[in-house]
Amino acid sequence: MDAIEDLADDDEAFREDHQDIQARAQGQHGCVVVPYPDPRAGQKITNCRAVNMEYGAHLANAEENLYHPFASKMDWEVARWAKLRGVSSTALSDLLAIEGVSEHLSLSFKNANELNAIVDHELPTGRPKFKREQIVVAGEAFDVYYRDVIECVKSLYGDPDFAKYLAFAPQRHYSDEDETIRLFHDMHTGKWWWDTQKKLDQHSPGGTIIPIIISSDKTQVTLFRNKSVYPVYLTIGNIPKEIRRKPSRGAHILLAYLPCTRLEHIANKASRRRTLANLYHACLSRILAPLKSIGLEGLRMASGDGALRRCHLLFASFIGDYPEQLLATGIKFGECPKCDVDIGETGSNTAPFHLRNLSKVLDALATLDEGNLSFVHACSEAGIKPIIHPFWEDLPFANIFRAITPDVLHQLYQGLIKHLLGWLSAACGAAEIDACCRRLPPNHHIHLFSKGITGLSRISGTEHAQICRFLLGIVIGIRLPNNLNGGRLLRAVQGLLDFLYLAQYPCHSSETLQLLDDALNLFHENKDIFIDLGIRSNFNLPKLHATRHYSAMIMMMGTTDNYNTEYTERLHIDFAKDAYRATNHKDEFVQMTCWLERKEKIMCHAKYINWRPLPFTPPRYDFSSASNAKAISIEKLVEDYGATYFREALARYITQISHANDPIPLRSQTLDALARDVHFPFRTLPVFDKIKWLSVDARGHGDATATLDCVHARPQRSSGSGLRPRRSDMALVSVGGNPDVVSGGIEGVRVGQVRVVFSLPSKILPLLFPPTVKVPDHLAYIEWFAPFPSAPNQHHGLYKISRALHGGEKIASVVPLGDIVRSVHLIPNFGAVVPREWTSDTVLDNCDTFWLNSYIDRYTFCIFK
Repeated sequence: MDAIEDLADDDEAFREDHQDIQARAQGQHGCVVVPYPDPRAGQKITNCRAVNMEYGAHLANAEENLYHPFASKMDWEVARWAKLRGVSSTALSDLLAIEGVSEHLSLSFKNANELNAIVDHELPTGRPKFKREQIVVAGEAFDVYYRDVIECVKSLYGDPDFAKYLAFAPQRHYSDEDETIRLFHDMHTGKWWWDTQKKLDQHSPGGTIIPIIISSDKTQVTLFRNKSVYPVYLTIGNIPKEIRRKPSRGAHILLAYLPCTRLEHIANKASRRRTLANLYHACLSRILAPLKSIGLEGLRMASGDGALRRCHLLFASFIGDYPEQLLATGIKFGECPKCDVDIGETGSNTAPFHLRNLSKVLDALATLDEGNLSFVHACSEAGIKPIIHPFWEDLPFANIFRAITPDVLHQLYQGLIKHLLGWLSAACGAAEIDACCRRLPPNHHIHLFSKGITGLSRISGTEHAQICRFLLGIVIGIRLPNNLNGGRLLRAVQGLLDFLYLAQYPCHSSETLQLLDDALNLFHENKDIFIDLGIRSNFNLPKLHATRHYSAMIMMMGTTDNYNTEYTERLHIDFAKDAYRATNHKDEFVQMTCWLERKEKIMCHAKYINWRPLPFTPPRYDFSSASNAKAISIEKLVEDYGATYFREALARYITQISHANDPIPLRSQTLDALARDVHFPFRTLPVFDKIKWLSVDARGHGDATATLDCVHARPQRSSGSGLRPRRSDMALVSVGGNPDVVSGGIEGVRVGQVRVVFSLPSKILPLLFPPTVKVPDHLAYIEWFAPFPSAPNQHHGLYKISRALHGGEKIASVVPLGDIVRSVHLIPNFGAVVPREWTSDTVLDNCDTFWLNSYIDRYTFCIFK
């Protein structure tokens, strides 16, 4: 169906408003910062010695030897490699035992034990040491390994790498001068910090809040022995979320290993679950006990630059999957851990709910001394399980029900998207869905599932994220059973995917939060199609109900990338799995904590060495060529690259540029006539196989360069047993002079297929262009697609496009490389049955019409939604 005919003018107006909202949310129109009204909040008291200087004072010969206690740079580099690269102690000792190795490297240690002695006794303590304590629950003692929570916070807050990025006081950010459109991103821009600062000021004005973020999650560390560990992680909300979400930056600290007992000796399952819950809370209560007094009274703490402030450590949020949320709150399975919605109404988008009443819950917990029967009854009336002294019971300004945060990984990717895949497989048929998957064209952002997606098992969150990037496009043309209208199914899928992408915005405004709610409403308005198809009988899913809390929590705690469980899941590799592999699997927790302490000491020493000024070394120059260009003849460009009209397009470009300054623009016929007289003074051209867009460390966080996007323009070539097909990716090309598509709109861009990326040798430029003409260094040969229709399709929101033809021939141009904005992905209009002769390599030439995929990444989503 044609989107132009289906949509009314008000839909186009809505799309323009939507794009304007996106631009404001991303700061396109500036940002107005309103500070907290009391300037004493977060104010510095005085200065002390900076952390790096304090660290250096503990090293005896630091002035003479930069790498002390290691003898030399080589000594230090080998030690760092041994402790950070996963080399076992036995392997290191065997390496150093080889005759001559230690002597030739001039090492101060001859085996792993000697290296450990240096790390243990001569390096200053970086992060706090672990201690073991026994917790008694139900008459049985359990070992818990934990660190002093105050010292853990000090080590994060005082890390010199974070000093210049820390937030000390709440702020309100707005995108307009009238302060009507509020922005939410980092934690200090949310309402929780502002409101809590007001409460704290009533008790103790001028304090600096340190928001404590706790995460717990049991994980398996072996494949066959079913061995698990139960780590608890801690971070603080003062550190920007861009730093916290990168495990390599060390913004999380392992706070504790909780007991992993199954209590199998307790036969009654209810008693066993109750005892496990009490054990969990007893351990966390012991670990977090110091926060009870420090939260109210405050504590003088120094940030990495030596600035002293009176800091109040306040429990702010809890990160965990649904079982962990239930365990932390004491709520029963199937219910919402945040609100009092009826268990039979969790599938509704209109059922009323209220945040659980903390005062009522605390009153129920206070009846513990009145006897077990009264305690159980009171807890039941309050809607929680009978937990003995939950860890949050006495924490100042804490509300566990407000502290439960959205969980994009488990609630959306591993929850609703997993359900959606099953529903679509039942509705559309696994065979057709997989046939579409196998015939998708390649793109930098798209993972091609060559065997389809319906037969996958144990799908990870990353794989679900990849599937979401093309899921809507592959079900557009598939017919439903009983000839049901597919429009409702497409709108339901669109609503859920739009919600998923909007929920992950790194910056939200009050307007984009309305778009988030609108996307959720779109799913709920159309979800009954799955009931009509007999796939579902109801939608009473706690994870679906959790989506109703996203907007409020983003306003309260900042955007979802402040508290995504995906980041803490990644920490399991470093703090659980790698630590366990480093042990002999006997009394493993003692070895794991020791291994981790040594690793952290080495990392701390590396930061200190990087901070110290290094001796000057003369720069080394590399005269090797960095270009990957190949000299290719025009005949090869036509045959192998598919650039059929390369000669004509290049001649037109040369003519057009040469006459760009003419007072009267050339008419098309004149341009063609002049182009026919252009002769090329070359036989070959330097040609490149890809274009890359690399990240820039704009915030100065020290982020490594990464490839953000890539467009391939690769020829067909012989490869092993046969011919490797050419790859000519699709790209978004600027035709209006404004490459900023978010603010400029899609009217100034078109889709083109990039066949060739090349440059003109500098020595031939005087033979082709007047001396006043500035020729771009790199050019691209593009085959055009028709302009975008005025509006997307009303059933699924994707734009329908096709190739631009003139007299049945493709229209091609040569454009400056700078006009290429980014890659785009086109999903073929497969129809009801996928033509089986199509392949992923040929589908762009086989198919006539396509849907532009707006879900390949968040930037593309912003442009086309």
